[in-house]
This record gives sequence, C-alpha cells and structure tokens, in this order.
Amino acid sequence: MLLMASFTAVQADDVMRKEKDGTYVVNTTTLAQDVDGYIGPTPVEVYIKKNKVVKVVMLKSQETPKYNARVKKEMLPSYENQKVAKGKTIEVDGVTGATFTSNAVKENVKRALEYYWKHK
Repeated sequence: MLLMASFTAVQADDVMRKEKDGTYVVNTTTLAQDVDGYIGPTPVEVYIKKNKVVKVVMLKSQETPKYNARVKKEMLPSYENQKVAKGKTIEVDGVTGATFTSNAVKENVKRALEYYWKHK
C-alpha cells in the first residue's frame, strides 16, 4: 500500500508542478496519452495562474508540422486569459483543415483543466 501511495505521488509530479511564481503547469503527456490527433498523441502543457490560463504550449508529437503550426497560431492563443472554473469547459474553435489535431488538443486542455481542479 505504501509503495502504491508513493507511486501516485511521483505520477502526480509528472503531471503537474507549481512554479515559484505560483503558476501551475499541467503536462498531459501521461494524462492524455490515449488522445490521438491525426497521427498520434498530441500532448500539451497548460499554464494556469490565479485560475486563469496563461498559455497552452504544444509538446513534441508526430502530427504534421504545418497543422501543428496552424493550431499553435490560430487556436492556442484563444485559451489565454480564459478563466478556469470547476466543472466548466473552455470552448475554443478548432482550426479548419486540422480537425483531428484541433480536437485532440482541445481534449488535452480539457483533461489538464480537470486535473488542475482536482489536485491544486
């Protein structure tokens, strides 16, 4: 039982960390590894401070670089300064032509925000 508790603590550290300035950073690499874009997982890091999204950063993935670039430019800035509320999803439009990648990123952000609320 003790081993299991220590494993959970280590796993939680892999998912969320708190920066010195009070910003929480949620990494979805393991949290949403089952969420695929067009080619595979599309992990992100969501930065949250004072219950507002500071930024969303796409992490390395196998998605087509031109679609990743469009999602980064056209979609991710829409999350910035959005207030995070328990049980409420932030609605952001996807990128036309990058539907699979957009939907996967949205799901990653959703899971990151849910994790933040449960573990902050």
